Amino acid sequence: MRMKIIGFIYHDGETEMVLKGDSCLLNGRKPLFMPDWTNELGVTECMILRVSRLGKEIAPKFAGRYYDAIAPGADFIAMDIAREAEKAGKPWTKALAFDYSLAIGEYEPTPTPSLKGREFAGEELLLTPEEAIAEASKVMTIRQGDLIYIQRRQAPRAVQKEEIIRVEIDGEEKLYCKIK
Repeated sequence: MRMKIIGFIYHDGETEMVLKGDSCLLNGRKPLFMPDWTNELGVTECMILRVSRLGKEIAPKFAGRYYDAIAPGADFIAMDIAREAEKAGKPWTKALAFDYSLAIGEYEPTPTPSLKGREFAGEELLLTPEEAIAEASKVMTIRQGDLIYIQRRQAPRAVQKEEIIRVEIDGEEKLYCKIK
């Protein structure tokens, strides 16, 4: 069975759950090549949880037992395609779940001093890790190796070719991704 990538994104002031395939992962310091079918690529920084055990309908008070590492991430979206899909009442799959649309930085074992409730590296997240695991596990069984990502509470910002996305935690670079 393949891993699942479950995301919690910010849209119109609400938190929504989305799914991505494993081809969406961009690991290491590899560049993201801007897809030629979009003219407006956006990014939202996020936190990624690595699920460490099987679970279904997990209570938030026990959810901390279900992940063993966190990493900073960059969630990319084709903003022009998303607007067109929303206007037509169609799914956002093409805008959100394209190849290499989720860059992952270096993992840190949990618990980590960079994570304080709803804050990660000084930024407010949509949900705490425990809330995200509880919400995801209400809908589907989570398994070891699955990833859950939680966006920051903000709309995506536009990125340009040759821009570099960096995330530092405690003064150490944990994510580097160049847009090409």
